Amino acid sequence: MFYKDERLALFIDGSNLYAAAKALGFDIDYKLLRQEFMRRGKLLRAFYYTALLENDDYSPIRPLVDWLHYNGFTMVTKPAKEYTDSQGRRKVKGNMDIELTVDAMELAPRVDHIVLFSGDGDFRPLVESLQRQGVRVSVVSTIRSQPPMIADELRRQADNFIELDELREVIGRPPREPRVEREEIAVEAK
Repeated sequence: MFYKDERLALFIDGSNLYAAAKALGFDIDYKLLRQEFMRRGKLLRAFYYTALLENDDYSPIRPLVDWLHYNGFTMVTKPAKEYTDSQGRRKVKGNMDIELTVDAMELAPRVDHIVLFSGDGDFRPLVESLQRQGVRVSVVSTIRSQPPMIADELRRQADNFIELDELREVIGRPPREPRVEREEIAVEAK
């Protein structure tokens, strides 16, 4: 439930939202996402949180981060930490929970409604605290994937749960046509 005159803020846990959309088989069009929530209320801020690999020559997320930064999103990034686990596998760690929590707590007195794009159960105490401050909290994630991408305790705590799959038609990017190789085109022309 949204009210036209309420002040909104979006808090997007980038890796969590990406994983949920991928599990449902679609890509998010962030321009459409921002427009959808501007339509639902007075959008004050749209935060996007992600960790970046600093030492890679090319990071696949860098173009998205740059685009979001130039198109009305407040980007919150930090370097991801690389380490080797006990089996010798290269792992990357880049948790943004604390940054998101601090920003949400600081903005709470200035908003009526926060929309959290994450299914991470670690955010349940944040949602509870925001609610005690009089802020309504909607959580966007999915229960339609296997396994569900939202922690049950977070879903129960939220004032409103928005199924990401139900936003597919509104914020989903159209599927890309598979690339046809030049050789296939030449064969068809003969």
